[in-house]
Amino acid sequence: MRCPFCGHDDSQVKDSRPSEDGSAIRRRRQCTACAARFTTFERIQLRELVVLKSEANASEPRREPFDRDKLLRSVSIACRKRPIDQVRIEQLVSGIQRQLETGGEGEVSSTRIGEMVMEGLKGLDSVAYIRFASVYKDFREARDFEAFAGSVSEVARG
Repeated sequence: MRCPFCGHDDSQVKDSRPSEDGSAIRRRRQCTACAARFTTFERIQLRELVVLKSEANASEPRREPFDRDKLLRSVSIACRKRPIDQVRIEQLVSGIQRQLETGGEGEVSSTRIGEMVMEGLKGLDSVAYIRFASVYKDFREARDFEAFAGSVSEVARG
């Protein structure tokens, strides 16, 4: 593993243990050149996934490799300053990734991923759900928030 500090491509594993949610192995490493310590995570990857991103002016969707960290960042942003344990966020993202990998498709639309995140956040935290929806559904005005929040309130009461 390449050292993030000096770039040397040899390091020693000093400690290994499961991550908090059990979906990865957390490894503490030490660079053999500069002695800096850093952490890596090893996760199971069942298959290579490609995300299809549709763009307004393009006739063909753009393809890019699935990036778990990008998904984790977007969910974490929606959950920022909410009383949600990081382990629950990791579990949500791991669950989505597992569903995608076992779904039988090598290519998945960004729309499908967005809908899966929306569904997961709906059960986790209504504020995080609305935050994510505001970006995902591209809210432009305050009334967009009002209409969506109203529909969330109706579902919660019903």
